[in-house]
Amino acid sequence: MQVTYADSSSIPELANLFDQYRIFYEQETDIKGAIAFLNSRFKNKDSVIFIASENSGIVGFAQLYPSFSSVGMERIWILNDLFVSSNSRRQSIAKKLMEAARKHAEETGALRVELATQVSNTLAQKLYASLGYSKNESFYHYSLPILKTA
Repeated sequence: MQVTYADSSSIPELANLFDQYRIFYEQETDIKGAIAFLNSRFKNKDSVIFIASENSGIVGFAQLYPSFSSVGMERIWILNDLFVSSNSRRQSIAKKLMEAARKHAEETGALRVELATQVSNTLAQKLYASLGYSKNESFYHYSLPILKTA
């Protein structure tokens, strides 16, 4: 198993895994939308995607988005997406993807890597804690849904 940077040639296979990720979060399947979304990320160079590959193909991915800390006056990376196919779990693939994200953050001079997870995702929380991530007890994070008008 190897972890590498994804590129646009990865999109056809990555889109299937990305679709599984969205289904995991109770979204409808949308392969065309996944392809378009990933194409846009590569075209606009507004994310970094790592893929974990085996002989059978891509089995996991992590997607990071750049941001900045105004207080720290430095770049941060938001680990927004982390997914391993169901038949490849419990093989340290997520850990290897997260290590690639940390290394990328170090190489780009980032202040930190941030992530969020569902309260019920205790397995992921254990992984994050084992890798040195700490739960933020100082700030509440809020979200404002923006309704699309057609």
